[in-house]
Amino acid sequence: MSAPASAPESLFPRLEPLLPTVSKPIQYVGGELNSTVKEWDAGAGVDGSGETVRWALMYPDAYEVGLPNQGVQILYEVLNERDWIVAERTYSVWPDMERVLREHGIPQFTVDGHRPVGEFDLFGISFSTELGYTNLLTALDLAGIPLHAADRGDHDPIVLAGGHAAFNPEPIADFLDAAVLGDGEEVVLAISEVVREWKGEGRPGGRDEVLRRLAVSGGVYVPRFYDVAYAVDATIEAVVPNRPGIPFRVRKHTLMDLDAWPYPAKPLVPLAETVHERYSVEIFRGCTRGCRFCQAGMITRPVRERSIQTIGEMVENGIRKSGFEEVGLLSLSSADHTEIAEVAKGLADRYEGSNVSLSLPSTRVDAFNITLANEFSRNGRRSGLTFAPEGGSERMRKVINKMVTEEDLIRTVATAYGNGWRQVKLYFMCGLPTETDDDVLAIADLAREVIRKGREVSGRNDIRCTVSIGGFVPKPHTPFQWAAQLDHETTDERLRKLREVVRADKRFGRAIGFRYHDGQPGIIEGLLSRGDRRVGAVIEKVWRDGGRFDGWSEHFSYERWVAACEAALAPYAIDLDWYTTRERDYDEVLPWDHLDSGLEKDWLWSDWEDALAVASGEADVEVEDCRWTPCYDCGVCPEMNTEIQIGPTGRQLLPLSVVSEA
Repeated sequence: MSAPASAPESLFPRLEPLLPTVSKPIQYVGGELNSTVKEWDAGAGVDGSGETVRWALMYPDAYEVGLPNQGVQILYEVLNERDWIVAERTYSVWPDMERVLREHGIPQFTVDGHRPVGEFDLFGISFSTELGYTNLLTALDLAGIPLHAADRGDHDPIVLAGGHAAFNPEPIADFLDAAVLGDGEEVVLAISEVVREWKGEGRPGGRDEVLRRLAVSGGVYVPRFYDVAYAVDATIEAVVPNRPGIPFRVRKHTLMDLDAWPYPAKPLVPLAETVHERYSVEIFRGCTRGCRFCQAGMITRPVRERSIQTIGEMVENGIRKSGFEEVGLLSLSSADHTEIAEVAKGLADRYEGSNVSLSLPSTRVDAFNITLANEFSRNGRRSGLTFAPEGGSERMRKVINKMVTEEDLIRTVATAYGNGWRQVKLYFMCGLPTETDDDVLAIADLAREVIRKGREVSGRNDIRCTVSIGGFVPKPHTPFQWAAQLDHETTDERLRKLREVVRADKRFGRAIGFRYHDGQPGIIEGLLSRGDRRVGAVIEKVWRDGGRFDGWSEHFSYERWVAACEAALAPYAIDLDWYTTRERDYDEVLPWDHLDSGLEKDWLWSDWEDALAVASGEADVEVEDCRWTPCYDCGVCPEMNTEIQIGPTGRQLLPLSVVSEA
């Protein structure tokens, strides 16, 4: 945490001469449209007596992946709107830049002011995937921040994690000072207020005291204030606070009234090519469809919609301030917005004849309609449509509560092909609980029927269907958190059989694209998703052995992770399989049980039992969406003191003026 001293000098004069020696040097330059560089003592005031709180925000991946991240962009903007807060961004540096920085003694830097990350008060990292954990250690080490929280001094930054992976931060607990669960917009300001007050008082009690102040609120998890005891069978016996005033459970944060937080209002425009080059508007947050595998849907409840007016204003403002020509209307299931038809028509009317195109992410089969699709392609840009049946067989879809029949899917794609679309992408998962070879091979039958029906309704043979398959990883705070993960050998063998069946089909095989990920990275993601504090030693060993960018296939090494598990877990008489392919029972204390997502554990267990009953044919249980049906007592609304916020509002999106190209 930055000491009271003069502003650190920019590292750019030392960095600039070295940029020609690394790949994609533009990613380290900064200065993007809508970026912000503030005075180091922005909060000092006229008399110089005020305190400034300084945040370094990181998405732990390369610039091309990290810059478009909505979470970091929103927090960057929310924080910088306060005149007493300085917020800057940093991203993971590629291995070639890491070598250059180490060789020349240059620390991890922000891309805004090129200031050393170690000089900030807070270092906030947003994890959307656990495979970014080794990149956290690289950034800490390059910044000169001790890897272990226990070794940090009063003037080291508070290292704080957020994002979906923070709902089980235990594998990286040794490296974190704190973690925040849920929506970040309000809590980052609350944290900043605590730090500002503590600094203004002269930093009483040092680092321990400011962390205590954060922890007693009940909304910030500080791992050092909790002791973990293990039973003789290596499971967790208990997780308990180790000092007075620390809550037994830490609650997630839920932002109500999204209309009051229309961010990002000044979207960052990248200097280098990124994975998404569009302006994205989150049209609602949360999902209650009840897919049993889906952590994102479970931990973001309840559903909170943005109004049609706010969506229209955000789109107009974002395009004007960024120059982007594509607008993505994002959520976990965007076609479920109660006024999506009105939103689509209003935006299509407004931007017809311009260069602005609209897009939706993957669409639920049962939420798709051709009118909606036509609105989104009115400017003549018909990319493929993406649907996510998830399970290959109807039995499997019932197990995961994805209540889509084969007839639903075929009818939907027939409508699309019959109205001029030529390509459909279908997303599935392999390795779901109770899955058999036949469930996976049913994907081939479904894809063949899609092509057959597409040719029939369109009268053309240039119909394409791309099948994309990801490996299932059990996640905390879901009904499948107790499930055994499928071993990577079986996953790979099932996918091999499926690929052979598709390729052997002389009539339809050439029209079916096939993309999949092998099973090994999924096993490591499973280790990190459901791991406890003992896994921290595995992560550190992998990092010390050269592990970086584990989410990238060209950098990932399964052998390195296996070797690290064997070395680090041997003293506890457990192994990689213990964390991954082992089924848990109800009585086992899970590493994240003291972290409150609002979901009742008994409800999750009951839903897990329902899934098993469906799989065996003993029951036919469907969990319906509580937006439109009675509450099914998952626990979120009463536990978190929240409520579902949906329309329809009955209002229309009036054009500011019809926008067209001159």
